[in-house]
Amino acid sequence: MTGKKAANRNDILNKIRATGRKKLNPESLAKEVLANNRVALSQAITLVESNSEKDEAAAAELLRILLPHSGKSVRIAISGVPGAGKSTFIEAYGKFLINQGFKVAVLAIDPSSEVAGGSILGDKTRMNILASDPNAFIRPSPNSGNAGGVARRTRECIFLCEAAGYEYILVETVGVGQSETAARSMVDVFMLLGIAGAGDELQGIKRGIMEMADIVVINKADGDNLGRAKAARQEIQRSLHLFPHTDSGWVPRAGICSSTEGTGIAEINRWITEFLELVNLSGYYKDNRARQAVWWFRESIRERLLNDFRHSVPASTMEKLAEDVKEGLISVSEATSTAMKIYRENINQG
Repeated sequence: MTGKKAANRNDILNKIRATGRKKLNPESLAKEVLANNRVALSQAITLVESNSEKDEAAAAELLRILLPHSGKSVRIAISGVPGAGKSTFIEAYGKFLINQGFKVAVLAIDPSSEVAGGSILGDKTRMNILASDPNAFIRPSPNSGNAGGVARRTRECIFLCEAAGYEYILVETVGVGQSETAARSMVDVFMLLGIAGAGDELQGIKRGIMEMADIVVINKADGDNLGRAKAARQEIQRSLHLFPHTDSGWVPRAGICSSTEGTGIAEINRWITEFLELVNLSGYYKDNRARQAVWWFRESIRERLLNDFRHSVPASTMEKLAEDVKEGLISVSEATSTAMKIYRENINQG
């Protein structure tokens, strides 16, 4: 699907969503979210995720009302190589937390469909048991090609879930790609899942991502694979000790688990608790969240500028410039200068 067709489709979807929300205002919606109305929470997330300019003010007001009620959850990002069993692990860990008396929200970031531009939404169907639990909330969102394996509004969605009373927010990222920085910059704990038995146990896991991990877990450690999983854990633990010391003072740990059998989950949860106790005592937890807020402020500025650019420079102009670059008629530098000139002229006229 071309960029123009995808944009038209998104406009149609946003209009449909806006029609479904027209009777809701930020104040009443916020009240329902605070009352843990899961339908209202879904509507609130849809509002915040909307690309429609008409929804921007309402979304901002909703976040302003709910922001004082956020910030009290444990935020955990769960990433990993394809096939590592992230969804299965999240369901097992989510059930474990619920059995401990907690409420769990899962923000499952789905790869965007290359055909329709929407979310594949496979994770929710794979977490049937967790999705049916009244103390769990699962929201799949398309990443829409965003870098870092997270959706455009994941951070705001975390705030909404916290306001609704969810004490653990599990963010399932698209997977190990070029950068997981965005995911790391919105959570307290970054967990990396891997699997054993592929020959090179570190295959597909880049050093930069390993260095971000607080906990590395070898999943599917059961049956004939148990021995290989234990060997992989030892190899990864040795690798972790070679990395520079973390700013948090935490020494990253490697463990094994079986999501299907439920083994190893309690130990991983104990590590998370120990990590949070350490960073709370040192003051790192508070400082880190403050740094994350500043990081996302700057990212928001970049996003606003990019959106401004897209609205100021006609798509047809961008397509023509891209085609000229492709055909070698003009240089990338000349095309960029032309687009920026049009952007500045339109901004000045506005």
